[in-house]
Amino acid sequence: MWDYTERVKELFLHPKNAGEVENPDGTGEVGSIACGDALKLTLKVDRTTNRILDARFQTFGCASAIASSSALTEIIKGKTVDEALQITNQDIAEYLGGLPKEKMHCSVMGREALEAAIANYKGEPLPREKQDIVCHCFEVTGEKIRQVALENRLTTVEEVTDFTKAGGGCGACIPDIEKILATLWETSPVQLEPQKPKRLTNLQKIALIQDVIEKEIRPRLQADGGDLELVDVDGPRVVVALRAMCASCHMADVTVAGIQEKLRELVSEDLVVESA
Repeated sequence: MWDYTERVKELFLHPKNAGEVENPDGTGEVGSIACGDALKLTLKVDRTTNRILDARFQTFGCASAIASSSALTEIIKGKTVDEALQITNQDIAEYLGGLPKEKMHCSVMGREALEAAIANYKGEPLPREKQDIVCHCFEVTGEKIRQVALENRLTTVEEVTDFTKAGGGCGACIPDIEKILATLWETSPVQLEPQKPKRLTNLQKIALIQDVIEKEIRPRLQADGGDLELVDVDGPRVVVALRAMCASCHMADVTVAGIQEKLRELVSEDLVVESA
Protein backbone atom coordinates (compact mmCIF):
# COMPACT_ATOMS: atom_id res chain seq x y z
CA MET A 1 0.00 0.00 0.00
CA TRP A 2 1.17 3.55 -0.73
CA ASP A 3 1.75 5.67 2.36
CA TYR A 4 -0.55 8.56 1.44
CA THR A 5 -0.87 11.63 3.66
CA GLU A 6 -4.24 12.63 5.06
CA ARG A 7 -4.25 15.61 2.68
CA VAL A 8 -3.82 13.32 -0.34
CA LYS A 9 -6.63 11.07 0.89
CA GLU A 10 -8.89 14.07 1.47
CA LEU A 11 -8.39 15.55 -2.01
CA PHE A 12 -8.74 12.13 -3.63
CA LEU A 13 -12.01 11.35 -1.87
CA HIS A 14 -13.30 14.94 -2.02
CA PRO A 15 -11.47 16.66 -4.90
CA LYS A 16 -11.81 20.40 -5.32
CA ASN A 17 -12.33 22.13 -8.66
CA ALA A 18 -13.07 18.98 -10.63
CA GLY A 19 -14.66 19.59 -14.02
CA GLU A 20 -14.09 22.08 -16.81
CA VAL A 21 -14.22 25.87 -16.92
CA GLU A 22 -16.94 27.11 -19.27
CA ASN A 23 -15.40 28.96 -22.23
CA PRO A 24 -11.87 28.71 -20.81
CA ASP A 25 -9.19 31.30 -21.58
CA GLY A 26 -6.47 28.68 -21.40
CA THR A 27 -6.46 24.88 -21.79
CA GLY A 28 -3.63 22.45 -21.15
CA GLU A 29 -3.78 18.73 -21.91
CA VAL A 30 -0.89 16.44 -21.03
CA GLY A 31 -0.31 12.70 -20.84
CA SER A 32 -2.58 10.15 -22.45
CA ILE A 33 -4.94 7.44 -21.30
CA ALA A 34 -2.87 4.94 -23.27
CA CYS A 35 0.13 5.83 -21.09
CA GLY A 36 -1.85 5.50 -17.88
CA ASP A 37 -2.20 9.15 -16.83
CA ALA A 38 -3.90 12.11 -18.50
CA LEU A 39 -4.78 15.58 -17.26
CA LYS A 40 -6.79 18.43 -18.73
CA LEU A 41 -6.52 21.82 -16.99
CA THR A 42 -8.76 24.76 -17.91
CA LEU A 43 -8.34 28.34 -16.73
CA LYS A 44 -10.48 31.47 -16.53
CA VAL A 45 -8.20 34.54 -16.57
CA ASP A 46 -8.87 38.24 -16.11
CA ARG A 47 -7.21 39.57 -19.26
CA THR A 48 -6.77 43.02 -17.71
CA THR A 49 -4.77 41.85 -14.70
CA ASN A 50 -3.67 38.41 -16.01
CA ARG A 51 -4.96 36.98 -12.73
CA ILE A 52 -6.36 33.43 -12.66
CA LEU A 53 -10.00 33.64 -11.56
CA ASP A 54 -10.84 29.95 -11.78
CA ALA A 55 -9.06 26.67 -12.50
CA ARG A 56 -10.59 23.25 -12.98
CA PHE A 57 -9.29 19.82 -13.90
CA GLN A 58 -10.28 16.52 -15.44
CA THR A 59 -7.89 13.63 -14.90
CA PHE A 60 -7.49 9.96 -15.65
CA GLY A 61 -5.17 8.42 -13.14
CA CYS A 62 -4.60 7.18 -9.62
CA ALA A 63 -5.34 8.79 -6.24
CA SER A 64 -2.13 10.82 -6.42
CA ALA A 65 -3.03 12.17 -9.86
CA ILE A 66 -6.44 13.34 -8.66
CA ALA A 67 -5.06 14.85 -5.44
CA SER A 68 -2.17 16.56 -7.28
CA SER A 69 -4.52 18.05 -9.87
CA SER A 70 -6.87 19.30 -7.15
CA ALA A 71 -3.93 20.77 -5.20
CA LEU A 72 -2.64 22.55 -8.32
CA THR A 73 -5.96 24.29 -8.94
CA GLU A 74 -6.14 25.44 -5.32
CA ILE A 75 -2.59 26.82 -5.44
CA ILE A 76 -2.94 28.82 -8.65
CA LYS A 77 -6.35 30.44 -8.15
CA GLY A 78 -5.87 34.13 -7.43
CA LYS A 79 -2.32 34.25 -8.78
CA THR A 80 -1.23 36.02 -11.95
CA VAL A 81 -0.16 33.75 -14.79
CA ASP A 82 3.47 34.77 -14.26
CA GLU A 83 3.24 33.97 -10.55
CA ALA A 84 1.65 30.63 -11.40
CA LEU A 85 4.54 29.76 -13.72
CA GLN A 86 6.90 29.96 -10.73
CA ILE A 87 5.13 27.01 -9.11
CA THR A 88 7.13 23.78 -9.22
CA ASN A 89 6.10 20.16 -8.91
CA GLN A 90 7.72 20.21 -5.46
CA ASP A 91 5.30 22.97 -4.43
CA ILE A 92 2.41 20.70 -5.40
CA ALA A 93 3.88 17.77 -3.46
CA GLU A 94 4.53 19.95 -0.39
CA TYR A 95 0.94 21.26 -0.49
CA LEU A 96 -0.13 17.61 -0.19
CA GLY A 97 2.21 16.95 2.71
CA GLY A 98 4.41 14.85 0.44
CA LEU A 99 3.92 12.08 -2.12
CA PRO A 100 5.40 8.58 -2.34
CA LYS A 101 8.50 8.80 -4.55
CA GLU A 102 6.88 6.42 -7.05
CA LYS A 103 4.02 8.91 -7.44
CA MET A 104 6.01 12.12 -7.93
CA HIS A 105 5.28 11.97 -11.66
CA CYS A 106 1.72 13.05 -10.78
CA SER A 107 2.99 16.39 -9.49
CA VAL A 108 5.18 16.75 -12.58
CA MET A 109 2.13 16.15 -14.79
CA GLY A 110 0.35 18.96 -12.96
CA ARG A 111 3.21 21.37 -13.61
CA GLU A 112 3.22 20.38 -17.29
CA ALA A 113 -0.53 20.96 -17.63
CA LEU A 114 -0.13 24.40 -16.05
CA GLU A 115 2.63 25.35 -18.51
CA ALA A 116 0.50 24.12 -21.41
CA ALA A 117 -2.61 26.01 -20.25
CA ILE A 118 -0.73 29.27 -19.78
CA ALA A 119 1.00 28.89 -23.16
CA ASN A 120 -2.42 28.36 -24.69
CA TYR A 121 -3.75 31.48 -22.93
CA LYS A 122 -0.83 33.54 -24.23
CA GLY A 123 -1.13 32.07 -27.72
CA GLU A 124 2.39 30.67 -27.51
CA PRO A 125 3.64 27.26 -28.67
CA LEU A 126 4.50 24.68 -26.05
CA PRO A 127 8.22 24.86 -25.23
CA ARG A 128 8.84 21.14 -25.76
CA GLU A 129 6.33 20.14 -28.41
CA LYS A 130 8.95 19.49 -31.13
CA GLN A 131 11.52 17.72 -28.98
CA ASP A 132 12.53 14.15 -29.70
CA ILE A 133 10.83 11.48 -27.62
CA VAL A 134 13.23 9.39 -25.54
CA CYS A 135 10.75 7.08 -23.80
CA HIS A 136 8.23 5.84 -26.36
CA CYS A 137 6.27 3.78 -23.82
CA PHE A 138 5.19 6.93 -21.97
CA GLU A 139 5.96 9.58 -24.62
CA VAL A 140 8.55 11.40 -22.49
CA THR A 141 10.92 13.81 -24.24
CA GLY A 142 14.58 14.30 -23.52
CA GLU A 143 13.88 17.94 -22.69
CA LYS A 144 11.35 16.94 -20.05
CA ILE A 145 13.83 14.52 -18.49
CA ARG A 146 16.51 17.21 -18.37
CA GLN A 147 14.18 19.83 -16.89
CA VAL A 148 12.72 17.56 -14.21
CA ALA A 149 16.14 16.15 -13.32
CA LEU A 150 17.57 19.64 -12.86
CA GLU A 151 14.62 20.96 -10.87
CA ASN A 152 14.55 17.95 -8.54
CA ARG A 153 18.24 17.01 -8.46
CA LEU A 154 17.65 13.56 -9.91
CA THR A 155 20.81 11.53 -10.45
CA THR A 156 19.59 7.98 -11.15
CA VAL A 157 17.34 6.33 -13.72
CA GLU A 158 15.11 5.05 -10.91
CA GLU A 159 14.52 8.62 -9.73
CA VAL A 160 13.76 9.77 -13.28
CA THR A 161 11.22 6.95 -13.57
CA ASP A 162 9.54 7.98 -10.32
CA PHE A 163 9.19 11.58 -11.51
CA THR A 164 8.42 11.09 -15.22
CA LYS A 165 7.68 7.37 -15.82
CA ALA A 166 10.48 7.35 -18.43
CA GLY A 167 12.30 4.02 -18.27
CA GLY A 168 9.43 2.29 -16.50
CA GLY A 169 8.10 0.42 -19.53
CA CYS A 170 10.15 -1.81 -21.81
CA GLY A 171 13.43 -0.31 -20.58
CA ALA A 172 14.86 0.34 -24.05
CA CYS A 173 15.36 4.03 -23.24
CA ILE A 174 17.38 3.46 -20.07
CA PRO A 175 20.78 3.91 -21.77
CA ASP A 176 19.58 7.23 -23.24
CA ILE A 177 18.41 8.39 -19.81
CA GLU A 178 21.80 7.45 -18.38
CA LYS A 179 23.50 9.57 -21.05
CA ILE A 180 21.25 12.55 -20.29
CA LEU A 181 22.06 12.30 -16.58
CA ALA A 182 25.75 11.86 -17.32
CA THR A 183 25.75 15.06 -19.37
CA LEU A 184 23.80 16.98 -16.73
CA TRP A 185 25.94 15.98 -13.79
CA GLU A 186 29.23 15.27 -15.61
CA THR A 187 29.45 11.71 -14.41
CA SER A 188 30.12 8.48 -16.24
CA PRO A 189 26.98 6.62 -17.30
CA VAL A 190 26.45 3.28 -15.62
CA GLN A 191 26.91 0.31 -17.91
CA LEU A 192 23.60 -1.52 -17.93
CA GLU A 193 23.00 -5.19 -18.53
CA PRO A 194 21.15 -5.79 -21.81
CA GLN A 195 18.66 -8.27 -20.37
CA LYS A 196 15.25 -7.30 -19.03
CA PRO A 197 15.02 -6.75 -15.27
CA LYS A 198 14.00 -9.87 -13.33
CA ARG A 199 11.70 -7.88 -11.02
CA LEU A 200 9.15 -5.48 -12.45
CA THR A 201 9.20 -1.90 -11.21
CA ASN A 202 5.83 -0.61 -10.05
CA LEU A 203 5.43 1.45 -13.23
CA GLN A 204 6.29 -1.56 -15.38
CA LYS A 205 3.72 -3.59 -13.46
CA ILE A 206 1.03 -0.92 -13.92
CA ALA A 207 1.78 -0.69 -17.64
CA LEU A 208 1.54 -4.47 -17.99
CA ILE A 209 -1.72 -4.61 -16.02
CA GLN A 210 -3.22 -1.96 -18.29
CA ASP A 211 -2.05 -3.83 -21.37
CA VAL A 212 -3.59 -7.11 -20.18
CA ILE A 213 -6.87 -5.39 -19.33
CA GLU A 214 -7.08 -3.71 -22.73
CA LYS A 215 -6.08 -6.74 -24.81
CA GLU A 216 -7.26 -9.76 -22.81
CA ILE A 217 -10.02 -8.76 -20.40
CA ARG A 218 -12.00 -5.74 -21.65
CA PRO A 219 -12.82 -7.20 -25.12
CA ARG A 220 -14.40 -10.26 -23.48
CA LEU A 221 -16.50 -8.17 -21.10
CA GLN A 222 -17.58 -5.79 -23.86
CA ALA A 223 -18.68 -8.71 -26.00
CA ASP A 224 -21.29 -9.46 -23.30
CA GLY A 225 -22.30 -5.82 -22.81
CA GLY A 226 -20.03 -5.20 -19.85
CA ASP A 227 -16.90 -3.16 -19.20
CA LEU A 228 -14.43 -2.23 -16.47
CA GLU A 229 -12.15 0.59 -15.39
CA LEU A 230 -8.76 0.35 -13.69
CA VAL A 231 -9.04 2.61 -10.64
CA ASP A 232 -5.70 2.17 -8.86
CA VAL A 233 -2.74 -0.10 -8.25
CA ASP A 234 -1.27 -0.13 -4.73
CA GLY A 235 1.52 -2.67 -4.50
CA PRO A 236 -0.10 -6.07 -5.17
CA ARG A 237 -3.61 -4.60 -4.77
CA VAL A 238 -5.47 -3.86 -8.02
CA VAL A 239 -8.71 -1.88 -7.73
CA VAL A 240 -11.16 -2.07 -10.63
CA ALA A 241 -14.66 -0.70 -11.19
CA LEU A 242 -17.13 -2.82 -13.13
CA ARG A 243 -19.10 -0.83 -15.70
CA ALA A 244 -22.11 -1.23 -18.02
CA MET A 245 -23.85 -4.60 -17.63
CA CYS A 246 -21.12 -5.88 -15.29
CA ALA A 247 -21.98 -3.23 -12.68
CA SER A 248 -25.39 -4.77 -11.91
CA CYS A 249 -24.61 -8.39 -12.68
CA HIS A 250 -25.25 -10.88 -9.84
CA MET A 251 -22.10 -12.70 -10.97
CA ALA A 252 -19.87 -9.66 -10.32
CA ASP A 253 -17.79 -11.53 -7.74
CA VAL A 254 -17.09 -14.27 -10.26
CA THR A 255 -16.08 -11.65 -12.84
CA VAL A 256 -13.64 -10.04 -10.40
CA ALA A 257 -12.19 -13.46 -9.57
CA GLY A 258 -11.71 -14.14 -13.29
CA ILE A 259 -9.93 -10.81 -13.74
CA GLN A 260 -7.65 -11.67 -10.82
CA GLU A 261 -6.86 -15.07 -12.29
CA LYS A 262 -5.92 -13.59 -15.67
CA LEU A 263 -3.74 -10.87 -14.13
CA ARG A 264 -1.99 -13.40 -11.91
CA GLU A 265 -1.34 -15.55 -14.96
CA LEU A 266 0.06 -12.78 -17.17
CA VAL A 267 1.49 -10.23 -14.73
CA SER A 268 2.27 -11.41 -11.19
CA GLU A 269 1.08 -14.23 -8.95
CA ASP A 270 0.74 -11.98 -5.90
CA LEU A 271 -1.89 -9.63 -7.36
CA VAL A 272 -5.18 -9.25 -5.50
CA VAL A 273 -8.07 -7.72 -7.45
CA GLU A 274 -10.79 -5.79 -5.62
CA SER A 275 -13.94 -4.08 -6.86
CA ALA A 276 -14.22 -0.36 -6.12
